[in-house]
Amino acid sequence: MELKKTLRWFGEKDPISLAQIAQTGAKGIVTALHHIPNGEVWSVEEILKTKNNIESHGLTWDVVESLPLHEDIKKGKPSRDKIISNYKESVKNLGKCGIKTICYNFMPVLDWARTSLNYTLENGTEAMYFEADLFAAFDIYILERPNALKDYTPNQIAAAKAIFEALTKEDIKAIAYNIIVVTQSFIDGAVGEDEKEPIKIFLKLLAEYDGIDKNKLRENFAYFLNEVVPTAEAYGVNLAVHPDDPPYPLLGLPRIVSTADDFEWLSKVCPSLNNGITFCTGSLGARKDNKLPEIFEKYADRVHFLHLRSTKILDNGDFFEADHLDESVNLASVMKVIIAEQIRRKNTGREDYNIPIRPDHGHKMLDDFNRKSNPGYPLIGRLKGLAELSGLESGMRYLMVSK
Repeated sequence: MELKKTLRWFGEKDPISLAQIAQTGAKGIVTALHHIPNGEVWSVEEILKTKNNIESHGLTWDVVESLPLHEDIKKGKPSRDKIISNYKESVKNLGKCGIKTICYNFMPVLDWARTSLNYTLENGTEAMYFEADLFAAFDIYILERPNALKDYTPNQIAAAKAIFEALTKEDIKAIAYNIIVVTQSFIDGAVGEDEKEPIKIFLKLLAEYDGIDKNKLRENFAYFLNEVVPTAEAYGVNLAVHPDDPPYPLLGLPRIVSTADDFEWLSKVCPSLNNGITFCTGSLGARKDNKLPEIFEKYADRVHFLHLRSTKILDNGDFFEADHLDESVNLASVMKVIIAEQIRRKNTGREDYNIPIRPDHGHKMLDDFNRKSNPGYPLIGRLKGLAELSGLESGMRYLMVSK
């Protein structure tokens, strides 16, 4: 018995091929139909094309990441009912094709946020980095978001101003492009690579959330869940919401999947176990008050997918993606409770005990510098993470079984 090792693949346009992934030790693939516009139905025909392609390389398609939620669902627009109807049809078709786990998120506008995609660590590898004061400078002085000042302390505003005043025009353009476009466009970005006025478009997208606070966003999420989960139950599909990244409000937008309290709300508003969680230690670990083993144990029965990595938080609020086994996140303690849950599921007759796991992101290293890859998804860096997690699991499993 072991966790199902997977790697993410971004389809035919991914610089990393299925043939290469097949050599890493991964047995499964995490992917999506990236060519289908957000909100449209994933047909059985299109699903099977990708599924058969994956299986032709000796791999299995284990998780959809992601079947994205249209912004109109998050905003509660009248158009959401038609879009949700399409979503349910896609869930139905995935279940019919034997794909039983769907990872998605409920983050408004931004899927995730970093200020640097190539922060150089002491050993020469590159990681993704979130510089809190630089992000504030972007928000207040580059984006010039209305009322942004009220979201920061006087010290944060002063630090942001000092950073902004030292930036060149080229720096400003690069930072805006990085935060708005580069980190988003390869997944399901609201602002595409060819957009000539990204700041103008981005401000418009943010403004559409005026009046939507945490409670309203929760209300819209609950509406989605109670519409879609019955279809997921009927076709044996597990929905697994991904935590917010980072797990706190940004740009005046509420975040509602960031803490243990949020998971408690999630479990009560729609109690079905098909309403589940993607347990991401990297995202949840970007808050010091999130106790990862405790959160996992409390909601273990509804964890359907695992993203494991470590996030190093600095005293000034910055964070970066550390080595997978970095001491900043005690992944050994997390792996222990994961294995205990897997054993519990098997002993109680649950069929989903072989939980899919993937190394979440990876450092650019060695020959990764000579090849193209999407941000956070280099080949060798993820191979290293996969090997480390596999070793951690084997060692922890041996210790637990031998006692």
